[in-house]
This record gives sequence, C-alpha cells and structure tokens, in this order.
Amino acid sequence: MIPGVVREAAKRFGERIAIVAPDGEEISYRDLYLRSERVAAGFVRQGIGPKKVVAITFGSSIEYVLAYLAAARVGAITCGINPRYSDEERAKVLARLDPHAVLSAPEELPDAEPLTHRFGVDPDRIVCIVFTSGTTGEPKGAVFRERQLAAITMFDTGGAWGGGGPMLASTELAHVGFMTKLPWYLRAGSRIHMLKRWRAEDALRTISENKMTSVGGIAAQVALMLRLPNFDDYDVSSVKAIIVGGGPSPAAVIKEAKERFGAAYSVRYSSTESGGVGTLTAFDAPEDETLHTVGRPRDGIDLRIEDDEVLLRSPAMLSEYWRDPESTAQTIVDGWLHTGDMGYIDDGGCLRLIGRRKEMFIRGGYNVYPMEVEAVLGDHPAVAHVAVVPKPDDVMGEVGVAVVVPQAGCPVPTLEELRTFASGRLAAYKLPEDIRIAPELPFNGQQKVDRRRLREEVLKK
Repeated sequence: MIPGVVREAAKRFGERIAIVAPDGEEISYRDLYLRSERVAAGFVRQGIGPKKVVAITFGSSIEYVLAYLAAARVGAITCGINPRYSDEERAKVLARLDPHAVLSAPEELPDAEPLTHRFGVDPDRIVCIVFTSGTTGEPKGAVFRERQLAAITMFDTGGAWGGGGPMLASTELAHVGFMTKLPWYLRAGSRIHMLKRWRAEDALRTISENKMTSVGGIAAQVALMLRLPNFDDYDVSSVKAIIVGGGPSPAAVIKEAKERFGAAYSVRYSSTESGGVGTLTAFDAPEDETLHTVGRPRDGIDLRIEDDEVLLRSPAMLSEYWRDPESTAQTIVDGWLHTGDMGYIDDGGCLRLIGRRKEMFIRGGYNVYPMEVEAVLGDHPAVAHVAVVPKPDDVMGEVGVAVVVPQAGCPVPTLEELRTFASGRLAAYKLPEDIRIAPELPFNGQQKVDRRRLREEVLKK
C-alpha cells in the first residue's frame, strides 16, 4: 500500500514540500519518492527484502521517513525504536524484535540505482511493528499489516486525495500516530514539520509561523504551550481545531485552550493496539461531553463494555503482538480488543473512562508501569521498600509518586537522588516526580502492596 501511495503522491503533488526536518531541510513529494526508491535498491543489495525486519533507532528526520518508505517498497517490516529509551530499554526491545538490520544514524541509509520491478499488494503482509512501551517485564510490539494501514487511511481520509496543509509531528516517528498514519499524510498532501524534540515554545512558534489550522498531540503538550509566559506574543489565529489524543483531557485545559486558541477542541481515545483510532468528541459537542467524556466510537468502530473493561473492534486494530502468542490471546478475544481500560457508557451514549485494570498510568502520553520503576528504585542502597503510585497533574495528566521506606542506618534518600540513580536505566518520563517517606507500606490480605489505599493516602497529602 505505502509504495503505491508515495508514488501517486509524487505524481499529484510534485514539487510541493512534503517534510520540513528539524534543521530546516525540506524535501518535496517528488524527491521523497525518488530518494526512497534509491534507498530501497540499496536495501536489496544489503539482503533486506520481504519479511526482513528493519529497526530504526534514530529520531525524527527525513531519513527516518525514507527508510520506512524504502522498507515497505521491498516488502520488509519497519520498527521504530523510541530514541527516548535508555540503553537498557532499547536492548530489551531489540532482543524481542530480533531485526535483520538496525539503522542507528541517518547517514547509514544505503543508496543504489532504483529497482525496476515491483511487489504486488498483499493485504496480509506485515508493514510495521509499533512497541507499546519500553518494558513491562517483556516489551510488546503491535503488528500492523497492509489491511490495517488501508483501514486507518480510510478512517482519516475517506479515500480522498489532497486537502492537507502544514502540520506538526507532535510525537516521535516511532509512535503509532506516525507509523500507521503516514499513508494518510501522504494522500492529504500535507507538509509535515518535525522537531528534534518536542518543546512547547518550539511547537508554538512552528504553529504560528506556518499558520497551521489544527493543533494535534496530547493534553500535556497543549497545557505546556498554554503555560508559556509569552503565549500571547504568538499569532495563533489560524488555528481552528485542536485534536488531542491519548485519553481524557483535564477540563481546565480544554476550557483554556478553546478560549486562548479561539478554536474547537476534540478529545480522542485510542491506543497503540487500536491503531490510533477509537472514540472522539465532536467539535460542536455539548460542554459536558467534551469536558468529561471521550465521546463516541468513530464510524466503523465497535465498542462495548465487559466487566467494566472497554473493548474495541475495528479493521484498524493490531493483528497480533510480535512473537508473543500468549499476550495476543489475552488481548484479542473473539475479535475484540481488550484495552485494559475501565469505563462505562453514559446516558448520552458517550464513553467515560474511570481507570485502568492494571496499575499502569499515563504521564504526558507515555505509559508508565509502576513495577518496572520500583524494580530500579529498589536497587538504591538507601531504599528498603518502594511503591510507585500516580497522582493527578494539571500538565502531564498523571505523574509518579515514589513511596519509600528507608533502609535502616542509611540517610533518607531525596527525590533528586532517586531520579539521578534511575536515570541511566529508565526513560525520563518514567522517573518519579514526587516522594513520600513512610515507615512501612500497606499490604492487603494476599500480602501484596495495597495500591488503592496507598494512592488514597498520597492524595490526602
């Protein structure tokens, strides 16, 4: 699918700019196609072809897109590795992936005379693997095939070409929001602006200077832009729509964003496993719906609640987890995706989320698993016992609180000491952002940490 889309986009949009890199380099639709063809030929010379896995470990760049397009061209499978992972996390993901080739820098892309033959479209061919998080004991890679990418493109374009304008890539390219939606961006003829790393002022400047009509991302990013002291110095009058994924947005953020951007606001709920599509609130939805729900399923998405868990079914959802049949069987049951999120459908037909079946929480759009963080913090010599629980945060949605029982005879550890200790083994977004010192941890009848009680105690302080 992707090779045909980029080839057709080159014909339709020609010299229109397709991508603007973090350093300002630009590439047209025509050159994006021609250069990806040369990289594809280079891959073939290196023995990269059908069913071979190519891992990309570097960040947002034109070369990342070229590598993805080229791999699809030769029937290979692309997996982006989040550059924010620590070395330990990256090693675990690569071990599970077991790729044929690893591209660790943009200059490693090969180059050769373009191929003359083409592969046919196979709906069941695997195109990409998107990892859901760094580690949860065992990392899991969501597999997407030609048919899923085709379905996702139809959800977003309805089959139309054109209509796209300048847009900001608000996530790392390894994220599901780029990996599964690249065909949509190409069909729309969008001009994608990349940042080396998302920062509020850089994002707001890019939106303002390029007269973007929509702002996309997660609630934490919107909140960070609104908190810039010089927000009002930027002209955001071109913005007509704010589209925020990753689950519910704080009501205060929605109200402020609508007022200060002067734009409509849509809340989107989805996941990596759902292919980045799920439910949404309409731009003209009643205030209570926008502020307190994640809306209704998009056309073509089935939703139901089973034992308080949110289940989704659609042609866009993952086909399986990479080399993990046990997790696949637990997550996809009778064609339904078990999300692990808890919720209910209100009297208005909207989905309201109330929590997650497991302890995982979302900090700024990234999944954080307490047991993983605890395993690292527990190695600190001054820590006897530790549990991590989330607390609400106006900007990030949720942040981690480390509840620590100090080791007898050792100085009580500080938050900064714990963060420094763990920074080499955990991505920054997983590090705790508050600390509580306790004489002991509460346990339930099964002699497990009573996380509900612990969180209640944290929220009281």
